[in-house]
Amino acid sequence: MRIIQAAKQYALYLAWLVSLVATLGSLYFSEILGYEPCKLCWLQRICMYPQAILLGMACFKNDRRMASYLFPLSIIGGCISLYHYAEQKIPALAKLLPCTVGVPCNEDYINWLGFITIPFLALIAFILMASFLWLQKRSLKEEEDQDEDQVQAQV
Repeated sequence: MRIIQAAKQYALYLAWLVSLVATLGSLYFSEILGYEPCKLCWLQRICMYPQAILLGMACFKNDRRMASYLFPLSIIGGCISLYHYAEQKIPALAKLLPCTVGVPCNEDYINWLGFITIPFLALIAFILMASFLWLQKRSLKEEEDQDEDQVQAQV
């Protein structure tokens, strides 16, 4: 129970931390290791990179309402990551919509422990971010409900 309370209290900061690690990790893979991103990787980056900036601004201003706007972006990015991971692990999916330009989307640059690939790492990041943003939204709603109850009790 303490972990959930701590996660609620720091959910916005935890989501920002995850987005920073994911953004820096993707830049490390592409810019330092030289792994060229495929089309699906770019779509995932489009969902991740703005969140690193916007969550940083939200943390700096303590704007906890930003979670409502960023939650859908995490869900969309997670869906793209899930499809990308499935395409890597299920060969028949790669034949349905093959990548025609650049690196094939079913290419495995890394395959740690036989299942951890770059899209899998992105999927975990999006799931964590969506979870923290959902906790933040829920926590904010609970506080608003308590404030409303206090106002009604005073009347």
